[in-house]
Amino acid sequence: MEENSQNSYKEKRKKSQEFESREEYLEHELLSMKFKRWRVHLPFRDFHVEFEDLVPALAATIGKVVMVTAMVAAFAVQFGLSPEFVAENVRYELLIAGGIFVLIFSAILNPRANLAGTHGPMIPLIPIIAAAGGHPLALGILIGVFGLFLSITKGGSKLMELTGVGVRGGLLIYLGAVGLIGQISKFELWASNENASTVSFVVIAITVFVYAYLARIKKRWLAIPLCSAIAGVTAYVMGVGFEFTTEPGLPHMNPLWWWGENTGWQLGWPDFGHYVAVIPFAILAVAMWSPDYLGHRVFQEMNYPKKAKDVLMDVDDTMTVSSIRQMVGAFLGGGNIASSWGTYMIPAAIAKRPIPGGALLTAILCILASVFGYPMDLAMWEPVLRVALIVGVFLPLLEAGMQMVKEQNDALSAGTCIFACAFVNPVFGWALTMLLDNLGLIGDRERAKKLTMKERLIIPGVMFLVCIVALALVGQLPGIPGIF
Repeated sequence: MEENSQNSYKEKRKKSQEFESREEYLEHELLSMKFKRWRVHLPFRDFHVEFEDLVPALAATIGKVVMVTAMVAAFAVQFGLSPEFVAENVRYELLIAGGIFVLIFSAILNPRANLAGTHGPMIPLIPIIAAAGGHPLALGILIGVFGLFLSITKGGSKLMELTGVGVRGGLLIYLGAVGLIGQISKFELWASNENASTVSFVVIAITVFVYAYLARIKKRWLAIPLCSAIAGVTAYVMGVGFEFTTEPGLPHMNPLWWWGENTGWQLGWPDFGHYVAVIPFAILAVAMWSPDYLGHRVFQEMNYPKKAKDVLMDVDDTMTVSSIRQMVGAFLGGGNIASSWGTYMIPAAIAKRPIPGGALLTAILCILASVFGYPMDLAMWEPVLRVALIVGVFLPLLEAGMQMVKEQNDALSAGTCIFACAFVNPVFGWALTMLLDNLGLIGDRERAKKLTMKERLIIPGVMFLVCIVALALVGQLPGIPGIF
């Protein structure tokens, strides 16, 4: 029976030449695949690797280098570690992510689990974690434990079901708008410091026109490589300097070296007190997973054919992989805090590609970037980096959120969600608006009437309380000083 299931893809698959358009071919591919949870999947037997898979792979690699560098650098500042440590740990994380987890889990064992990426919203909390006496390994292990509990109890998928359309749209609009403004501001600040303010204006202006044209001809999946390349060439032609500085090499592979008292992190192994100190931060990290994962799944639902259910990202399985990756990566010595890999999923969904093909290419690119070093320099160059994040992540988030808000009731939920997110942060905004929406106080009241008491009040109420307590403990509620 299993063999027939595996061979069904080969039987259903057709060559691209048999279709009138590339889009029809890609949609037929999505409808032909049927991925099994925790079974071995092989290229060309269960899925194919297409040219479109290279786009999310490039975006994911750029995003990975950027996010892990930012996270490890934040830890390094708190613990007095050198820039050389940061570069070494980023290289190590690229190997852990690409060589182990992306390849084994998302490309082979469970193509319905999105790649385990980096939990960006946790970066601003790292100074607080260090000040509270937290230890990176203790934090990583507890995030993994709490994440496994949420995935085993199917909590992630249930929370996604209870998040109404208006709340989803508002969350995506907020994340997209704030991220877009932030990236443009950082790019302008960098250009100003380089005495090349004109560069940021010209690069962004060209990006707007190119992105609009690609959207018009329905080739938005090309936006990341094309716009990033144009941005880099334009900046270089206008006189902005660039040079390769990271030489080829391999990082230390021994966890004992990374967690030594005089080597690596120079912190030694964590004790019981370290675990106690990071409990509220670990709870908050896992609480922030749900809105993150929700946004990524929504992109697939909006871009895939309605019947392509067997290739959609499974929220609970993604949480399982992220949790395991978090514990193993932290034990090995990595400084990453894991979440669903947004810089991969968003462009992959736009390109109408399933997870495994691009995951395979992402793994290869991450390993190559780690070994050769030079691609890390290019990915971190401001014109390439900022434009890639703008067209690959934040503009699509903004567009998707606006497309979801069609009814007046949904607009009310979306507006409330945006307001609550701006007041505190996206975790608070999502939890509060989900509770109000399910109670019928805002949004679609007919939908609220169909929910059970458990779905309407108990689950959203408990989630809201967990988020409020965790945010309060770490000082993330306005006007309320944190205990830690």
